[in-house]
Amino acid sequence: MAFENLTQKINQAMRNIVGKGKLSERNMDEMLQEIRLALLEADVNYQVVSVFLSNIKEKAVGMKVYQSVEPSQMVVKIVHDEMVKLLGESEASINFKLNALTTVMVVGLQGTGKTTNLAKIAKSIKDKNGRKPLIIAADIVRPAAIEQLKTLGDMIDVEVFSLGSDTLALKTVKAGMEYARKNSFDTVLIDTAGRLHVDEVLMQELVDIKKEVKPDEILLTVDAMTGQDIITVANSFNEKLSITGLIVTKFDGDARGGAIFSIRSVTGVPIKYVGTGEKIDDLELFYPDRVADRILGMGDIVSLVEKAQEKLDMEEQMKAAQRMMEGRFDLDDMAYQLKQVNKLGSIKGILQMIPGMNQLSDQVNEEQANKDIKINVAIIESMTKEERSNPDIIRMSRKHRIANGSGTTVAQVNKLLSQFEKMKSQMKMMSRLGKKKGWKM
Repeated sequence: MAFENLTQKINQAMRNIVGKGKLSERNMDEMLQEIRLALLEADVNYQVVSVFLSNIKEKAVGMKVYQSVEPSQMVVKIVHDEMVKLLGESEASINFKLNALTTVMVVGLQGTGKTTNLAKIAKSIKDKNGRKPLIIAADIVRPAAIEQLKTLGDMIDVEVFSLGSDTLALKTVKAGMEYARKNSFDTVLIDTAGRLHVDEVLMQELVDIKKEVKPDEILLTVDAMTGQDIITVANSFNEKLSITGLIVTKFDGDARGGAIFSIRSVTGVPIKYVGTGEKIDDLELFYPDRVADRILGMGDIVSLVEKAQEKLDMEEQMKAAQRMMEGRFDLDDMAYQLKQVNKLGSIKGILQMIPGMNQLSDQVNEEQANKDIKINVAIIESMTKEERSNPDIIRMSRKHRIANGSGTTVAQVNKLLSQFEKMKSQMKMMSRLGKKKGWKM
């Protein structure tokens, strides 16, 4: 996540007051000073930081935190609430028209992931909102932009309308809108030209398109890793186009990312989507409260459950859970669970969503973890059906055959079998506990 370093430092500052029976003005000021430094290092706007900390202190006094029985918990709540307010208070999704065509212009500078994230939005609204989107390829400036969109459109099964790079963008947009109306599309996403920097030619083209189609939404893509520049860029686009929302790309990066804290406060424009990876599914609605939870180390179970529901076959998961609760767990089950973990994406990202596991995510080597999963699956798939069902029969000669078949070593096969025995033992414990408590699946 873009706030990884910030999360560590704010959590450290908060830990200094957690568990204290009384809270003095002195240790409160020390905590706020640490948070100030953490936010400024993360590239949060200086004025935004000052107002943020001033509000925290004012509320702490107003709620009589210093005399409270649990002062640290109250401070954490105040910091959380102020953070949510700064990030936008509530999610701001696309405002779809019910019985008419919804038009969305996507704008931004070159290199911010504008075209790719437009395709991600198209897939998201098709799959999650049940919309029938049409993409209009109106970026005739960047070489291969139209071909890129067509490739992405084929991948997500969304039609892309284009008149080619020799036709003016405005003419393409007019024709595309007419095509959408005639062919019962309910949403149009317009990919517009970008530049390396804001200039008059770019802005005039965008203003002309806006005047022609009167879009319901104008979304600006900004790169989370570009720091305070995104505020300057957002202000420039907002002044000319009155943008309605932001798409923040590279939100999964570990850069400072603090400008995201500032952008809502400075521009008044909400963040609507965040890009969380390079895959076509790596796009999320921006939930300020969930982001605040993650920054403060509280996890984000709601997002994790939603991700699981989207990515996994829940019926199969229930069957697997039933087998585990009945104490039936073999190597096929282990392989299945490893593959499911891989479907959910970044292991560090998953840990950050689980309350109390945020610090463990810092210890994870993402590349090695993914490699280990692939190795373990390959080992299991090199076994016979009998071996997967009954690992006790796997002696040295079988281990050599399995290692050769999976391109691994006997030591790696032994390690996997040891991990399996630990998991099986834990499953048996859970099964016995479940029977005692009367759990049912």
